Amino acid sequence: MDAQARTLCAQRPLASFVVIPARSASTRLPNKLLLRETGRSVLEHTYLAACQARKPRGVCVAAADAAIAADVTRFGGRYEMTDPELPSGTDRVAAVARRLPAIDIFVNVQGDEPEIDPMQIDQLIELLESDLEADMATLAVPIRCRERLEDPACVKVVVDQVGRALYFSRSPIPHPRSWSDDLLAADPPLFWQHLGIYAYRREFLLRLSSLPPSRLERTESLEQLRVLEAGSTIRVGFTEHASRGIDTWDDYRAFVRRAQAC
Repeated sequence: MDAQARTLCAQRPLASFVVIPARSASTRLPNKLLLRETGRSVLEHTYLAACQARKPRGVCVAAADAAIAADVTRFGGRYEMTDPELPSGTDRVAAVARRLPAIDIFVNVQGDEPEIDPMQIDQLIELLESDLEADMATLAVPIRCRERLEDPACVKVVVDQVGRALYFSRSPIPHPRSWSDDLLAADPPLFWQHLGIYAYRREFLLRLSSLPPSRLERTESLEQLRVLEAGSTIRVGFTEHASRGIDTWDDYRAFVRRAQAC
């Protein structure tokens, strides 16, 4: 963010908006966003949870296809159609951002997060409100289990002393030269799991979507590394719990049981 933009941000409240990029195709669990054993689709649960956040001016779905648009229409939500050929959710959020020039901050919430905590959406927005040097914000939760630390599906992040991301990896980072289980109990925590929720400043989001995939991004298959390689700043907020996303049938069945128990 340049000096003029920082001055403007300091002079007026920042407008924020939640975008849920969604497509019906999925590899491990086909049409998972449209599953409705609870009486509501996974996408509807996510949408309603996002609507509980206090700070955003609104929520919409960046729909990649007609099936997603029809589901949003069914439950009375807002959607914007996006090009089905767009390569990522970030690109879909950017497509919506181009249509909403009055919004300063966009929050990217994945559609398969029906139990997303609305307070975490507000937390992300507050990070960009308070740190005018940061281009983007995300969240992390402590890792207290060695199995989780060594799982490549669990993305790790290390931060500097003011909470800005230094690196993201599928490998355990930092990597202890000698292991002790006491490292997992450290306070403050030594190991952090990155959560896949992001907030972007408008101008940065539009610039990010035009950048080609970077070398580190391709190596680890982590889009956020494109941001760091480009020299931009990601502010990391800390939380004590992670919502449970839905990737498999087991994930979905467990969610249905929790939803029905409420």
